[in-house]
Amino acid sequence: MVSSNYAIELLKKSLTLYTPSRSEGPLANLLKDKCVNELGFEQAHIDSVGNIIATKGRGYPRILLCGHMDTVPNKVPIRIEEGFLYGRGASDAKAPLISMLLAASEFPKQNGTIIFAGVVDEEGNATGSKHLVKNNLDIDYAIFGEPSGIQNITISYKGRLALKLICDVLDSAHASAPWLAKNSIEEVYNFWNAITTTLNKNYEKEKRSNSVSCCITEIVGGSSHNVTPQKCKITMDIRIPNGVTCQQVFDSIRILISKISKEKGIKTNFIIEDFTEPFEADFSSPLVRSLVLSILDICKKRPALLRKTGTGDMNIIGNAFKIPVVTYGPGDPHSSHSVNEHVNIEEYLSGIEVYKRSLFHMSRMYNIQNK
Repeated sequence: MVSSNYAIELLKKSLTLYTPSRSEGPLANLLKDKCVNELGFEQAHIDSVGNIIATKGRGYPRILLCGHMDTVPNKVPIRIEEGFLYGRGASDAKAPLISMLLAASEFPKQNGTIIFAGVVDEEGNATGSKHLVKNNLDIDYAIFGEPSGIQNITISYKGRLALKLICDVLDSAHASAPWLAKNSIEEVYNFWNAITTTLNKNYEKEKRSNSVSCCITEIVGGSSHNVTPQKCKITMDIRIPNGVTCQQVFDSIRILISKISKEKGIKTNFIIEDFTEPFEADFSSPLVRSLVLSILDICKKRPALLRKTGTGDMNIIGNAFKIPVVTYGPGDPHSSHSVNEHVNIEEYLSGIEVYKRSLFHMSRMYNIQNK
């Protein structure tokens, strides 16, 4: 039986390890050691991209509990104040990660197979979860650990299309005679206005969760303070709701930019940096019902089912494997990535209990359905 003190100390230890994307090794090694030597997993290994994979039990159902080890950059001082534990990753997403690990450690081995995965690079390019897909895991259900709050279940994420648009006007001029050449920064702004106008016209809905959203997240342009810029690059982050595909949005942007480029004699090019389709879970699945029952058991309150505007590993696994998946975990998503990132300690401990009950209910429902 994992004690509350053990659970708190393990989370604190994980927070002392600074793990921005692609620097997760120390935490992977810590979790591997805990899995084998203290938490009763039969197998644990670190795969070729740095994921920690541990298994426990045998038979069916085969349940994946997946959280990410990486955080956004910049440290947050680790401390406990007024019932909250502060630290980078406290909410996003080490509290869900450790909660799942400890819940899995108490799952009876004869009731099914638990696969615990601590993945890398979720805050980057999802290298870890994409590697799980490549290895074609054989699973029946999956829960992804992200801060939803213990009384909420995330059943839907938007897709993400990240594009780098490169604009080259093929010439430059002295800044004192700007009429002699086109200005790539100004032209990119014109392209951006055309893109947003088109996306708003084609995909704007009353609710933000059902609309395509887009923003510029990076811009690089110009070579000198007194030369008109020949080249400019922008990165566009576009979030795509269920019912629309990344390909549809990309095609509409590509056709638009090609048309304007030809009309103006401007050279343009795209680099696709992310192409993750939207995903929505079946809220009537045994997995969702199991989590609902578990939250009722522990919190004495029926949970809300959330459709979020972000994008997560659930999209990748859910679209690839076509199995019931959800995202759930202790923590306040509004605290994530902030300078005072934190998690409520009681909520973290309750999250462990919710995960434990969910595993019980999943195993029970699976065996009833497959008798």
